[in-house]
Amino acid sequence: MAITLTKPRKFRKRPVVIEAVQWFPGIEVEGVTEAVYRDGDMIFPASVRTLEGYHGVSSGDWIITGIKGERYPCKPDVFERTYELVL
Repeated sequence: MAITLTKPRKFRKRPVVIEAVQWFPGIEVEGVTEAVYRDGDMIFPASVRTLEGYHGVSSGDWIITGIKGERYPCKPDVFERTYELVL
């Protein structure tokens, strides 16, 4: 069902369960290439290919696998505020 809006409304993201692993140098994580990656003035020790192209990965970043199998990095502080462990 399509929603047409003429004024701003508030929406809540639907709850989905994702898979994630925290990356550190020397630890092999599927989809992460451990090699120097430059993005403008930023230098990262690794990168991950996302739907938008390659993104730098820093030590401690979470690598999230989305609902369609796509991967992307997430900073630890954002991850902690956004996700909770499913038991």
